[in-house]
Amino acid sequence: MVRTEESRRAGRLSVALLRILGVTAVYWGAGRLGLLKQVTFGEAVVTPLWPPTGIALAALLRLGPGVWPGVTLGALAFVRTLGPLNTADIGIVAGNTLAPLCALLMLRKVAFRTQLDRLRDGVALVFLGALGGMLVSATVGTASLLLGGRLPADDWWPTWSAWWAGDAMGVLVVTPLLLILPRFRPPWNTRRWPEAVALVVVAAVVTPVAVMSPLSMLYLIFPVLIWAALRFELAGSAPYVLFASVLAISEATDSVGAFEGHTLVERMISLQVLNGSAALTSLLLAAIVTEQANVRLKIQEACDDLAAVVWRLAPKEPGTGPVAGRAPDPASGRAPGWAPGRAPEKPRPGTTSGRSGPEGRRSGAEGNGEEDGSCP
Repeated sequence: MVRTEESRRAGRLSVALLRILGVTAVYWGAGRLGLLKQVTFGEAVVTPLWPPTGIALAALLRLGPGVWPGVTLGALAFVRTLGPLNTADIGIVAGNTLAPLCALLMLRKVAFRTQLDRLRDGVALVFLGALGGMLVSATVGTASLLLGGRLPADDWWPTWSAWWAGDAMGVLVVTPLLLILPRFRPPWNTRRWPEAVALVVVAAVVTPVAVMSPLSMLYLIFPVLIWAALRFELAGSAPYVLFASVLAISEATDSVGAFEGHTLVERMISLQVLNGSAALTSLLLAAIVTEQANVRLKIQEACDDLAAVVWRLAPKEPGTGPVAGRAPDPASGRAPGWAPGRAPEKPRPGTTSGRSGPEGRRSGAEGNGEEDGSCP
Protein backbone atom coordinates (compact mmCIF):
# COMPACT_ATOMS: atom_id res chain seq x y z
CA MET A 1 0.00 0.00 0.00
CA VAL A 2 2.84 2.39 0.90
CA ARG A 3 4.67 1.63 -2.33
CA THR A 4 1.51 2.12 -4.34
CA GLU A 5 0.89 5.51 -2.76
CA GLU A 6 4.51 6.53 -3.32
CA SER A 7 4.34 5.46 -6.95
CA ARG A 8 1.17 7.50 -7.43
CA ARG A 9 2.81 10.55 -5.93
CA ALA A 10 5.85 10.05 -8.13
CA GLY A 11 3.60 9.73 -11.16
CA ARG A 12 1.71 12.91 -10.35
CA LEU A 13 4.98 14.73 -9.74
CA SER A 14 6.33 13.52 -13.09
CA VAL A 15 3.22 14.67 -14.91
CA ALA A 16 3.38 18.08 -13.23
CA LEU A 17 7.06 18.42 -14.11
CA LEU A 18 6.45 17.46 -17.73
CA ARG A 19 3.66 20.04 -17.98
CA ILE A 20 5.92 22.76 -16.58
CA LEU A 21 8.73 21.86 -18.97
CA GLY A 22 6.27 21.73 -21.87
CA VAL A 23 4.95 25.21 -21.07
CA THR A 24 8.55 26.45 -20.79
CA ALA A 25 9.50 25.10 -24.20
CA VAL A 26 6.37 26.37 -25.94
CA TYR A 27 6.68 29.80 -24.31
CA TRP A 28 10.31 30.13 -25.38
CA GLY A 29 9.59 28.98 -28.94
CA ALA A 30 6.64 31.37 -29.28
CA GLY A 31 8.85 34.20 -28.04
CA ARG A 32 11.40 33.49 -30.74
CA LEU A 33 8.65 33.57 -33.35
CA GLY A 34 7.32 36.82 -31.94
CA LEU A 35 10.69 38.51 -32.42
CA LEU A 36 10.53 37.95 -36.16
CA LYS A 37 8.53 41.19 -36.33
CA GLN A 38 9.61 43.67 -33.68
CA VAL A 39 9.67 47.38 -32.89
CA THR A 40 12.47 49.10 -30.97
CA PHE A 41 12.13 52.05 -28.59
CA GLY A 42 15.53 52.94 -27.16
CA GLU A 43 16.83 49.61 -25.84
CA ALA A 44 13.33 48.18 -25.44
CA VAL A 45 12.19 45.60 -27.97
CA VAL A 46 8.42 45.09 -28.26
CA THR A 47 6.25 43.25 -30.75
CA PRO A 48 2.77 44.14 -32.08
CA LEU A 49 1.66 40.57 -31.30
CA TRP A 50 3.27 38.70 -28.40
CA PRO A 51 2.10 35.05 -28.61
CA PRO A 52 3.65 33.88 -25.29
CA THR A 53 1.05 35.80 -23.27
CA GLY A 54 -1.77 33.98 -25.04
CA ILE A 55 0.02 30.66 -24.54
CA ALA A 56 0.62 31.37 -20.85
CA LEU A 57 -3.01 32.26 -20.15
CA ALA A 58 -4.32 29.27 -22.12
CA ALA A 59 -1.96 26.94 -20.22
CA LEU A 60 -3.11 28.33 -16.86
CA LEU A 61 -6.76 27.99 -17.84
CA ARG A 62 -6.42 24.46 -19.19
CA LEU A 63 -3.78 22.98 -16.88
CA GLY A 64 -4.32 25.02 -13.73
CA PRO A 65 -2.24 27.62 -11.88
CA GLY A 66 0.31 24.97 -10.91
CA VAL A 67 2.10 25.40 -14.24
CA TRP A 68 3.10 29.01 -13.50
CA PRO A 69 6.79 28.03 -13.02
CA GLY A 70 6.78 27.06 -16.70
CA VAL A 71 5.80 30.62 -17.61
CA THR A 72 8.58 32.02 -15.42
CA LEU A 73 11.20 29.63 -16.78
CA GLY A 74 10.08 30.27 -20.37
CA ALA A 75 10.28 34.04 -19.93
CA LEU A 76 13.66 33.73 -18.20
CA ALA A 77 15.05 31.49 -20.94
CA PHE A 78 13.81 33.87 -23.61
CA VAL A 79 15.26 36.99 -21.96
CA ARG A 80 18.55 35.16 -21.45
CA THR A 81 18.86 34.53 -25.19
CA LEU A 82 18.79 38.29 -25.81
CA GLY A 83 21.83 39.02 -23.62
CA PRO A 84 23.17 38.86 -20.06
CA LEU A 85 20.60 39.11 -17.31
CA ASN A 86 20.32 42.23 -15.16
CA THR A 87 17.90 43.72 -12.66
CA ALA A 88 15.58 45.08 -15.35
CA ASP A 89 15.29 41.64 -16.92
CA ILE A 90 14.21 40.13 -13.59
CA GLY A 91 11.43 42.71 -13.42
CA ILE A 92 10.34 41.84 -16.97
CA VAL A 93 10.21 38.12 -16.11
CA ALA A 94 8.18 38.89 -12.99
CA GLY A 95 5.73 41.02 -14.98
CA ASN A 96 5.31 38.35 -17.64
CA THR A 97 4.50 35.81 -14.93
CA LEU A 98 2.16 38.00 -12.88
CA ALA A 99 0.11 39.23 -15.85
CA PRO A 100 -1.42 35.86 -16.89
CA LEU A 101 -1.84 34.89 -13.22
CA CYS A 102 -3.80 38.08 -12.54
CA ALA A 103 -5.86 37.47 -15.68
CA LEU A 104 -6.57 33.92 -14.48
CA LEU A 105 -7.75 35.13 -11.07
CA MET A 106 -10.05 37.75 -12.59
CA LEU A 107 -11.53 35.24 -15.03
CA ARG A 108 -12.18 32.77 -12.23
CA LYS A 109 -13.96 35.48 -10.25
CA VAL A 110 -16.56 35.77 -13.03
CA ALA A 111 -16.89 31.97 -13.51
CA PHE A 112 -15.22 31.98 -16.93
CA ARG A 113 -15.69 28.80 -18.98
CA THR A 114 -13.01 27.68 -21.41
CA GLN A 115 -15.67 26.47 -23.88
CA LEU A 116 -16.30 30.13 -24.79
CA ASP A 117 -19.92 29.22 -25.49
CA ARG A 118 -21.46 32.24 -23.74
CA LEU A 119 -21.34 35.92 -24.54
CA ARG A 120 -20.17 36.70 -21.03
CA ASP A 121 -17.13 34.45 -21.54
CA GLY A 122 -16.08 36.36 -24.65
CA VAL A 123 -16.54 39.70 -22.92
CA ALA A 124 -14.58 38.51 -19.88
CA LEU A 125 -11.67 37.28 -21.99
CA VAL A 126 -11.48 40.59 -23.84
CA PHE A 127 -11.77 43.03 -20.94
CA LEU A 128 -10.37 41.01 -18.02
CA GLY A 129 -8.00 38.54 -19.62
CA ALA A 130 -6.52 40.74 -22.34
CA LEU A 131 -7.05 44.45 -21.73
CA GLY A 132 -7.05 44.26 -17.92
CA GLY A 133 -4.58 41.50 -17.10
CA MET A 134 -1.89 42.65 -19.51
CA LEU A 135 -1.67 46.05 -17.83
CA VAL A 136 0.54 44.30 -15.28
CA SER A 137 3.19 43.06 -17.71
CA ALA A 138 3.36 46.34 -19.62
CA THR A 139 3.62 48.46 -16.48
CA VAL A 140 6.12 46.26 -14.64
CA GLY A 141 8.24 45.72 -17.76
CA THR A 142 8.52 49.34 -18.84
CA ALA A 143 9.04 50.51 -15.24
CA SER A 144 11.91 48.03 -14.89
CA LEU A 145 13.54 49.35 -18.07
CA LEU A 146 13.02 52.96 -16.99
CA LEU A 147 14.49 52.41 -13.54
CA GLY A 148 17.37 50.43 -15.02
CA GLY A 149 18.30 53.29 -17.34
CA ARG A 150 17.59 51.30 -20.49
CA LEU A 151 14.56 53.34 -21.55
CA PRO A 152 14.52 57.14 -21.94
CA ALA A 153 11.71 58.89 -20.11
CA ASP A 154 10.45 60.40 -23.38
CA ASP A 155 9.96 56.92 -24.82
CA TRP A 156 8.10 55.51 -21.83
CA TRP A 157 4.57 56.16 -23.06
CA PRO A 158 5.04 54.82 -26.64
CA THR A 159 6.86 51.80 -25.24
CA TRP A 160 4.21 51.11 -22.61
CA SER A 161 1.34 51.40 -25.10
CA ALA A 162 3.06 49.14 -27.66
CA TRP A 163 3.97 46.62 -24.93
CA TRP A 164 0.43 46.53 -23.54
CA ALA A 165 -1.16 46.27 -27.00
CA GLY A 166 1.19 43.45 -28.04
CA ASP A 167 0.50 41.42 -24.90
CA ALA A 168 -3.26 42.04 -25.17
CA MET A 169 -3.25 40.97 -28.82
CA GLY A 170 -1.45 37.78 -27.82
CA VAL A 171 -4.35 36.92 -25.52
CA LEU A 172 -7.08 37.97 -27.95
CA VAL A 173 -5.62 36.14 -30.95
CA VAL A 174 -3.82 33.09 -29.52
CA THR A 175 -5.75 32.12 -26.38
CA PRO A 176 -9.15 31.43 -28.06
CA LEU A 177 -7.46 29.29 -30.69
CA LEU A 178 -5.68 27.19 -28.04
CA LEU A 179 -8.82 26.84 -25.92
CA ILE A 180 -10.93 25.42 -28.75
CA LEU A 181 -8.17 23.31 -30.30
CA PRO A 182 -8.62 20.24 -28.02
CA ARG A 183 -12.38 20.28 -28.74
CA PHE A 184 -12.19 20.83 -32.48
CA ARG A 185 -13.92 18.22 -34.59
CA PRO A 186 -14.22 18.43 -38.37
CA PRO A 187 -17.80 18.66 -39.61
CA TRP A 188 -18.93 15.18 -40.59
CA ASN A 189 -21.84 16.57 -42.56
CA THR A 190 -20.52 16.51 -46.11
CA ARG A 191 -22.96 19.24 -47.10
CA ARG A 192 -20.82 21.63 -45.09
CA TRP A 193 -17.56 20.88 -46.89
CA PRO A 194 -18.17 22.98 -50.02
CA GLU A 195 -18.90 26.02 -47.87
CA ALA A 196 -15.79 25.41 -45.75
CA VAL A 197 -13.63 25.10 -48.87
CA ALA A 198 -15.19 28.26 -50.32
CA LEU A 199 -14.45 30.14 -47.09
CA VAL A 200 -10.81 29.07 -47.15
CA VAL A 201 -10.41 30.10 -50.78
CA VAL A 202 -12.05 33.49 -50.25
CA ALA A 203 -9.94 34.12 -47.14
CA ALA A 204 -6.74 33.19 -48.98
CA VAL A 205 -7.57 35.61 -51.82
CA VAL A 206 -9.24 38.55 -50.08
CA THR A 207 -7.00 38.88 -47.01
CA PRO A 208 -3.65 39.41 -48.80
CA VAL A 209 -5.30 41.87 -51.17
CA ALA A 210 -6.84 43.82 -48.29
CA VAL A 211 -3.61 43.96 -46.30
CA MET A 212 -1.02 44.38 -49.05
CA SER A 213 -2.87 46.85 -51.25
CA PRO A 214 -1.78 50.50 -50.88
CA LEU A 215 -5.43 51.56 -51.26
CA SER A 216 -6.21 51.04 -47.54
CA MET A 217 -8.69 48.21 -47.98
CA LEU A 218 -7.92 46.65 -44.60
CA TYR A 219 -11.52 46.32 -43.51
CA LEU A 220 -12.35 43.95 -46.34
CA ILE A 221 -11.38 41.23 -43.89
CA PHE A 222 -14.52 41.81 -41.81
CA PRO A 223 -17.06 40.30 -44.24
CA VAL A 224 -14.93 37.16 -44.35
CA LEU A 225 -14.58 37.18 -40.56
CA ILE A 226 -18.32 37.55 -40.04
CA TRP A 227 -18.97 34.71 -42.48
CA ALA A 228 -16.56 32.46 -40.58
CA ALA A 229 -18.03 33.35 -37.18
CA LEU A 230 -21.69 32.98 -38.20
CA ARG A 231 -21.32 29.70 -40.04
CA PHE A 232 -18.42 27.97 -38.23
CA GLU A 233 -18.34 29.85 -34.92
CA LEU A 234 -15.00 30.17 -33.09
CA ALA A 235 -13.52 27.16 -34.88
CA GLY A 236 -13.67 29.17 -38.11
CA SER A 237 -13.15 32.74 -36.92
CA ALA A 238 -10.21 32.22 -34.51
CA PRO A 239 -7.81 30.75 -37.12
CA TYR A 240 -8.81 33.46 -39.58
CA VAL A 241 -8.08 36.23 -37.07
CA LEU A 242 -4.61 34.77 -36.50
CA PHE A 243 -3.99 34.56 -40.24
CA ALA A 244 -5.12 38.14 -40.89
CA SER A 245 -3.18 39.50 -37.89
CA VAL A 246 0.07 37.88 -38.96
CA LEU A 247 -0.25 39.33 -42.46
CA ALA A 248 -1.08 42.79 -41.12
CA ILE A 249 1.81 42.74 -38.65
CA SER A 250 4.23 41.75 -41.40
CA GLU A 251 3.13 44.64 -43.60
CA ALA A 252 3.06 47.17 -40.74
CA THR A 253 6.55 46.42 -39.45
CA ASP A 254 7.94 46.58 -43.01
CA SER A 255 5.97 49.79 -43.74
CA VAL A 256 4.50 48.50 -46.99
CA GLY A 257 1.02 47.98 -48.37
CA ALA A 258 -1.73 49.81 -46.50
CA PHE A 259 0.83 51.03 -43.91
CA GLU A 260 3.22 52.64 -46.35
CA GLY A 261 4.07 56.31 -45.80
CA HIS A 262 3.06 56.42 -42.12
CA THR A 263 5.19 56.97 -39.05
CA LEU A 264 5.95 54.15 -36.64
CA VAL A 265 3.42 55.35 -34.09
CA GLU A 266 0.72 55.73 -36.76
CA ARG A 267 1.40 52.24 -38.08
CA MET A 268 1.22 50.72 -34.61
CA ILE A 269 -2.05 52.50 -33.82
CA SER A 270 -3.65 51.41 -37.10
CA LEU A 271 -2.40 47.87 -36.65
CA GLN A 272 -3.67 47.49 -33.10
CA VAL A 273 -7.06 48.98 -33.99
CA LEU A 274 -7.39 46.47 -36.81
CA ASN A 275 -6.23 43.47 -34.79
CA GLY A 276 -8.26 44.43 -31.74
CA SER A 277 -11.43 45.00 -33.76
CA ALA A 278 -11.01 41.69 -35.59
CA ALA A 279 -10.35 39.71 -32.40
CA LEU A 280 -13.24 41.37 -30.57
CA THR A 281 -15.64 40.71 -33.46
CA SER A 282 -14.55 37.09 -33.67
CA LEU A 283 -14.94 36.38 -29.96
CA LEU A 284 -18.23 38.14 -29.35
CA LEU A 285 -20.00 37.13 -32.56
CA ALA A 286 -18.95 33.48 -32.28
CA ALA A 287 -19.96 33.42 -28.61
CA ILE A 288 -23.41 34.83 -29.43
CA VAL A 289 -23.99 32.27 -32.19
CA THR A 290 -22.85 29.38 -30.00
CA GLU A 291 -24.95 30.53 -27.05
CA GLN A 292 -28.09 30.82 -29.17
CA ALA A 293 -27.48 27.41 -30.73
CA ASN A 294 -27.13 25.82 -27.30
CA VAL A 295 -30.34 27.49 -26.11
CA ARG A 296 -32.24 26.17 -29.14
CA LEU A 297 -30.83 22.70 -28.51
CA LYS A 298 -32.00 22.74 -24.88
CA ILE A 299 -35.45 23.96 -25.93
CA GLN A 300 -35.71 21.17 -28.49
CA GLU A 301 -34.70 18.56 -25.93
CA ALA A 302 -37.32 19.92 -23.52
CA CYS A 303 -39.93 19.73 -26.30
CA ASP A 304 -39.02 16.12 -27.01
CA ASP A 305 -39.29 15.18 -23.33
CA LEU A 306 -42.61 17.02 -23.02
CA ALA A 307 -44.00 15.24 -26.07
CA ALA A 308 -43.04 11.90 -24.59
CA VAL A 309 -44.74 12.74 -21.28
CA VAL A 310 -47.91 13.88 -23.06
CA TRP A 311 -48.04 10.70 -25.09
CA ARG A 312 -47.58 8.59 -21.96
CA LEU A 313 -50.28 10.40 -19.96
CA ALA A 314 -52.85 10.74 -22.75
CA PRO A 315 -55.73 8.18 -22.74
CA LYS A 316 -55.32 5.55 -25.41
CA GLU A 317 -57.95 3.50 -27.24
CA PRO A 318 -57.41 -0.17 -27.96
CA GLY A 319 -55.60 -0.75 -31.20
CA THR A 320 -54.30 2.81 -31.51
CA GLY A 321 -50.99 4.44 -30.77
CA PRO A 322 -47.68 4.72 -32.56
CA VAL A 323 -47.62 0.97 -32.97
CA ALA A 324 -51.06 -0.72 -32.67
CA GLY A 325 -51.41 -3.15 -29.84
CA ARG A 326 -48.03 -2.32 -28.27
CA ALA A 327 -47.53 -0.58 -24.96
CA PRO A 328 -44.86 1.97 -24.13
CA ASP A 329 -41.49 0.75 -22.98
CA PRO A 330 -41.89 0.41 -19.17
CA ALA A 331 -38.22 1.23 -18.59
CA SER A 332 -38.26 4.57 -20.38
CA GLY A 333 -41.93 5.43 -20.43
CA ARG A 334 -41.68 6.28 -24.15
CA ALA A 335 -43.42 4.83 -27.11
CA PRO A 336 -41.88 2.06 -29.20
CA GLY A 337 -39.92 3.58 -32.05
CA TRP A 338 -39.49 6.90 -30.20
CA ALA A 339 -36.31 8.73 -31.13
CA PRO A 340 -34.83 12.03 -29.98
CA GLY A 341 -35.94 14.90 -32.13
CA ARG A 342 -39.28 13.27 -33.14
CA ALA A 343 -42.45 13.38 -31.13
CA PRO A 344 -44.48 10.16 -30.87
CA GLU A 345 -47.37 9.97 -33.27
CA LYS A 346 -50.93 9.18 -32.30
CA PRO A 347 -53.17 8.97 -35.37
CA ARG A 348 -56.84 9.64 -35.00
CA PRO A 349 -59.46 7.22 -36.35
CA GLY A 350 -60.15 7.95 -39.98
CA THR A 351 -57.12 10.17 -40.45
CA THR A 352 -53.61 9.68 -41.75
CA SER A 353 -50.81 10.01 -39.25
CA GLY A 354 -48.23 12.66 -40.04
CA ARG A 355 -44.70 13.32 -38.97
CA SER A 356 -43.97 15.88 -36.32
CA GLY A 357 -40.80 17.28 -34.79
CA PRO A 358 -37.57 18.26 -36.47
CA GLU A 359 -35.65 16.17 -38.92
CA GLY A 360 -32.47 16.64 -36.99
CA ARG A 361 -30.81 18.76 -34.42
CA ARG A 362 -27.77 20.90 -34.47
CA SER A 363 -24.88 20.71 -32.04
CA GLY A 364 -23.90 24.13 -30.72
CA ALA A 365 -20.28 23.08 -30.16
CA GLU A 366 -19.78 21.97 -33.72
CA GLY A 367 -21.60 24.89 -35.28
CA ASN A 368 -22.74 23.09 -38.38
CA GLY A 369 -25.48 25.59 -39.11
CA GLU A 370 -28.19 23.02 -39.76
CA GLU A 371 -31.88 23.84 -39.36
CA ASP A 372 -33.34 23.48 -35.90
CA GLY A 373 -36.70 21.95 -35.17
CA SER A 374 -39.52 23.50 -33.24
CA CYS A 375 -41.76 22.29 -30.46
CA PRO A 376 -44.38 19.77 -31.60
